[in-house]
Amino acid sequence: MSEPSPLLAAYDRTRLRVPEHPADGLVYEMDGPLLRVTGRFRGFVEGPPVLGVEGDRLDALIARQRDHFAARGEAVEWKTRAHDLPADLPDRLVRAGFAPEERETVLVGVAKEMLEAPPLTAGATIRQVTADADLRAIAAMESAVWGEDWSWLGEDLIQRVTSDPGGIAVLVAEADGRVVSAAWLVHMPGTGFAGLWGGSTLPEWRGRGIYRALVARRAQLAVAAGVDHLQVDASDDSRPILGRLGFHTVTTTTPYVWTP
Repeated sequence: MSEPSPLLAAYDRTRLRVPEHPADGLVYEMDGPLLRVTGRFRGFVEGPPVLGVEGDRLDALIARQRDHFAARGEAVEWKTRAHDLPADLPDRLVRAGFAPEERETVLVGVAKEMLEAPPLTAGATIRQVTADADLRAIAAMESAVWGEDWSWLGEDLIQRVTSDPGGIAVLVAEADGRVVSAAWLVHMPGTGFAGLWGGSTLPEWRGRGIYRALVARRAQLAVAAGVDHLQVDASDDSRPILGRLGFHTVTTTTPYVWTP
């Protein structure tokens, strides 16, 4: 196996990270090589790039995660990357009842290179928010974008902002008195990385520079906090924009979800 690129190797070192101040109600625990998180709107599992478990032992490890959340009556997401080993992990997840969701591209960029943004379109403003009402307004906007009930997101953001206000910065773009886009920066202390999450925009406000402005504003916050690199799990819509900004593709990621 060839050596990973420096950016990919740096990204891989951010995995299996347990926050210094976990949100109330979240439980982080190791099961062999896996990190398992309980207490979110659905469970979460991931491992290192080389899992070190194969064959029947891997099948048993997968079944143990599924059964853990089945006993709780909860869904669980197992996050995989294209370069992870063993290579048959996705096939074994499917045989255990997990279903793949949409593949995303993992991109990494240098934070200080992302600071500039064109002026916002007339009528739009950006501000950082912490109030419960604002965080629930983000969930309502996401529900409109995706055509699904995303109310869980508002409660998740409230929980994270309350438990670790220094670990997350939530931004909204507003126009005509409502939230038209939102995004947040999640710090990963000790890694030199921060993650860019969110970025959904109402259809009628797309193509007006809001996404780019939210990237720049979060990059400014990251640099001020001493962060070197920004990481994004990008959709096919966002990937070309981020590539033009100087982000580099390092791998892809596919969540496999088991639902009771």
